[in-house]
Amino acid sequence: MTIKEAQQQVDQWIKTTGIRYFSELTNMAILAEETGELARIMARTYGDQSFKESDKDRNLADEMADVLWVLICLANQTGVDLTDALQKNFEKKNIRDADRHKQNPKL
Repeated sequence: MTIKEAQQQVDQWIKTTGIRYFSELTNMAILAEETGELARIMARTYGDQSFKESDKDRNLADEMADVLWVLICLANQTGVDLTDALQKNFEKKNIRDADRHKQNPKL
């Protein structure tokens, strides 16, 4: 699935099964919530926190997909073509970071 196809499929699902989009502000709050859930799983899986009983059945891939889903909703609502945005972001990083990481003695 391409990013463009993902944006189209989310839009179609929202309009048929989800009935309508939540407002942009509500989706921003949901994105923060989903990011927090992802962070909690990451901290418990790869960091120093231990799992709570309620977190043991969490699925890292599913949490990442939840974050991506809401991000796609926001992109659709605000007219952002994520394929184009990501390509431009790569270009920006390639120019900005062409030598920066190679010359970083910490890396």
